[in-house]
Amino acid sequence: MTTSFQKRARIKIGQIPGTRPSLYNNQLLVSTGIPSLDNVIGGGLGVGTVLMIEEDSHGNYARLMMKYFAAEAVMTYQSLLLTSKNSDPQQLMKELPSPIEINAKQKLTAPSTQSSDVVSGAPPLNQKTESENKMKIAWRYENKPVVESSPPSSISFGHYYDLTKTMEEDRISQTDVSFSHPLTSLEQSRSPINGMNPHYCHLLQDIKTKIESGNFGTDCNTKERNILRIGVHSIGSPLWSENGGMRANNKDYDPSLALFLLALRSMLRSAFAVAFVTVPTHLFQEESHIKRVHGMCDTVIRLESFAGSDKEKNPVFKEYHGLLHLVQLPRVNSLVPAQPETSDLAFKLRRKKFTIEKLHLPPDLSDTTSRSQEDTPGSLFAKKSSGGCSTGSSKLDF
Repeated sequence: MTTSFQKRARIKIGQIPGTRPSLYNNQLLVSTGIPSLDNVIGGGLGVGTVLMIEEDSHGNYARLMMKYFAAEAVMTYQSLLLTSKNSDPQQLMKELPSPIEINAKQKLTAPSTQSSDVVSGAPPLNQKTESENKMKIAWRYENKPVVESSPPSSISFGHYYDLTKTMEEDRISQTDVSFSHPLTSLEQSRSPINGMNPHYCHLLQDIKTKIESGNFGTDCNTKERNILRIGVHSIGSPLWSENGGMRANNKDYDPSLALFLLALRSMLRSAFAVAFVTVPTHLFQEESHIKRVHGMCDTVIRLESFAGSDKEKNPVFKEYHGLLHLVQLPRVNSLVPAQPETSDLAFKLRRKKFTIEKLHLPPDLSDTTSRSQEDTPGSLFAKKSSGGCSTGSSKLDF
C-alpha cells in the first residue's frame, strides 16, 4: 500500500567559523577572547548584541580586554572594525597577545613497564586481554558504522593567549581589519544630525558602510557567511567631545551617547555583527545618564580595579586585581537571562594570562576568632545546670 506521506528533509546550514549556538536560547554566539568571561555571560557574546564594559578608573584592564576581543577575530578569520580616540587603534593591533597553540594530534602514551617475572605469552599484571577490553554491545549494533555526535571543526570556539608574546604580523595581515578614522575640522563644524554628537554620527556611518560593503546584513544572499566584530574603545570620553551627558552650557541634557548605542543596537539586530564597547562611566556625574546608557546595551559589565584604593593593601583581596560586577545580562530570544553560578566575581592578571574567577575569601585563622574562655563547654554546662529552667539565652538551649 502506497502513501503520499514523505519525510521532510532537514536543510543543513553551513556553520560560520568561530561561532556556536547557545544552549539556552539557540542564539548564535561568538567568543569574547576570554573563555572565563564567556562562561559568565551565558556561553559567549550573542551575534547582533552590544557588550558594554564600564572601564576601571585607569582604563588598563578594559583596553586589555579589547585586545583579547581583537585577537579572537584574527584567530577565527572574522572581520574587525576598530576605533579609538584615546589611543591609536593601529598600535593596539600590534600589541595583540600571541595564541597558545594546542596540537590536538599529540597524545600522551604511557611507557610499557612490563615486569621481567611475567611468563612469555601471558598478559602482564593489572592489564586485561584485548577480548576483555572490548566493550560488549547489542548484536544488532555491532556492524553499524561509528557516527560522531558533532562534526570536527578546524576553528575552535575561544582561544587562550600568552600576554608575554605578541601575535605575528603575517597572521594579522590575513584578517580583514579596518579602522574608523577621526573627523576633520570641517566635518566637526557641521551641524549634528538630530542633535547627536558629530563623532558618533561619523562612526555610525562607517559601521553602516562596512556592513553593506562586506555583505554582513541578514538580507544579503551570500554563499559564505562571516561575522563582523566592532570594537569601540573608551567612547564617551572628553576626546569624543562628550561632557558627561551634558551639553556645553552644562544646563541641557545631551542624549548623544544613548542615541548612538540605540542606533548601533538596532543596526546589529539585522546583521551578522557584534559590538564590544568600553565606556569610562566613572567620568559621568549623573547617575540617571549612566542608567540610560545601560538600557541601550544588551550586556553590561563593570570593572572595579584595586589600584589606588584601600582594597589594594587588604590581605583579603591579595590574590586578585579587581572585582567584576554583572550589571546587566542579555535577554535575547528569552524572557530570563542565563544566570551564572555566582555573582561574586573577581579578575586577576598574571604574567601570561588574564582570568575571571569566583571570589574566594581566605579563611580567617586569626586569634580573635578563637572561642573565648567563658564559652567553653564546661562553663556553658555550669550555667545551664545552675539556672534550672531559666529563660536566659544559652548555646545549649534547644
